[in-house]
Amino acid sequence: MAHHLANAIPTRLLMWQRVREYAVPLSMIETATARRAVGDWAGACAAARIDVDLDLRAVRDRHGTELVTRLRADLRRLAPDLLRWHMPRIAPDGRLRPGLTISLARYRSSGAAPLQLVVRTPPAWADAGQRMSLALWEGSGNGAPGRHPHPHPDRRFRLDLHRHLWDSRQSGELARRCGTDGAPSMSPPDRPGTSGRPVPWNRPDPSDGRCERPVGHDSPWAAARWAAEAELLLRAEGRPRGAFTVRLGARGRAVLELVAPDDSHAPTFRSLREALPPQEVAALPVLPEAATRILPDLELLRAGLVSAERLHPLVTGALTASGRAPVAGPRPGSGPEPDDPHRVECRGKTHRIALRDGVLTAIDHDPAQLRREELLVALGGPALPCLRAIDAVHRDPEALPAVRERLGHGDVAGALAVVEGLLGPAAVLRDGPLRQELETAAARRVDHGLFRSGLFTAHPGAGAVGDGNASSAKHAEAGHRSRLDRRTPPAERRKRSSRTRPRIALF
Repeated sequence: MAHHLANAIPTRLLMWQRVREYAVPLSMIETATARRAVGDWAGACAAARIDVDLDLRAVRDRHGTELVTRLRADLRRLAPDLLRWHMPRIAPDGRLRPGLTISLARYRSSGAAPLQLVVRTPPAWADAGQRMSLALWEGSGNGAPGRHPHPHPDRRFRLDLHRHLWDSRQSGELARRCGTDGAPSMSPPDRPGTSGRPVPWNRPDPSDGRCERPVGHDSPWAAARWAAEAELLLRAEGRPRGAFTVRLGARGRAVLELVAPDDSHAPTFRSLREALPPQEVAALPVLPEAATRILPDLELLRAGLVSAERLHPLVTGALTASGRAPVAGPRPGSGPEPDDPHRVECRGKTHRIALRDGVLTAIDHDPAQLRREELLVALGGPALPCLRAIDAVHRDPEALPAVRERLGHGDVAGALAVVEGLLGPAAVLRDGPLRQELETAAARRVDHGLFRSGLFTAHPGAGAVGDGNASSAKHAEAGHRSRLDRRTPPAERRKRSSRTRPRIALF
């Protein structure tokens, strides 16, 4: 294999590098931290773009003062910016995994099912702004069954056993839980290509020299922590020992068994000696996704793709306090490139383009000359190279990828700051990719508002709304997709008309 291919950076690390740069901006962290410091948990959630869908007074009337006291304590300890930092994401853009209900904490109640503080992500068609919502799940008959596609807490994606990923007072446990103690991790069995059946797991013996290859930058699995995390999982399920499953991607899973000679020995895991029926395997506890994989921040630090100062302050404090986490800086050449000086060759001379009075203009040309040249262009004449450069920057600037990334992660203020810094606050956008991206982002925010209001529970362009007759309603209930027409949102139109449509995958 060629050297440059062997040392290539995995795609998932490049995705996480973009996520860490754009998904949780520094302004959000600072605002949420300041509001959390004064006890304003609702203001901190608003700063982190998390909608609060719970009423503490109503919860007190239904479940009593004791439960509300515990719930309010957890809300005050909640770091919503840290929660957004550690939320599950999908490839290739690193967006929030859509349609999830994730449990943050459980509370015992008089009912059959315990109450759970949950955070929800909207469906993919309504994920504009990458907003989340905070709610209290009170059982199968409550929650948001009419609006959310999956109102029940997910078994695989849960954070009630990983409070260090959202609790500001327990964030110091991150170094211990993410495996910075230097314990070697081993790669899990190969993922099956097309079968969803359980795969066997053979834990190697280090003494016989047949250990599986050590995990490098190309393996995200934290198998060295699976035994300790499985013990916490089974203890929460009321089982001292037993079998559990580990999801290995979209189609594979391993069925393992937690064993130990007695309570004084550290438990270990091994593959089940007898295969279980699929129904019994489906009922086994699932190791949470946060426990199966190495912390992305740790992988980025080890790969030199990010410096510790660029991480979330609570993450940086936890990793550096342990004294065992790498703090390598970015690789040479991986940092941002210097800004374009905006110099243009115009009529044999080098002219400058800069912001003047809030507008991008050619400062080496007389204003009267620029007005004459603009009039000549309006009449069909050739434009000056300086004017062509200004027009190109307005339509398709070099900073468009950064603007697109910020808009995709919901950072509208950051995207507008980049545009204003490039074109000036008084600039008028012209037709082109830049204006199209901003208009599409604004239109998709309308879709999110419709979802939040409960007016649409499915994508408006996927047959959820029709002409009001019984036939269109029947087709909507059957899941038929409508034709592309003028009522189809631009984002859905581009998605369905493009030839390359990558499947949603988790890294």
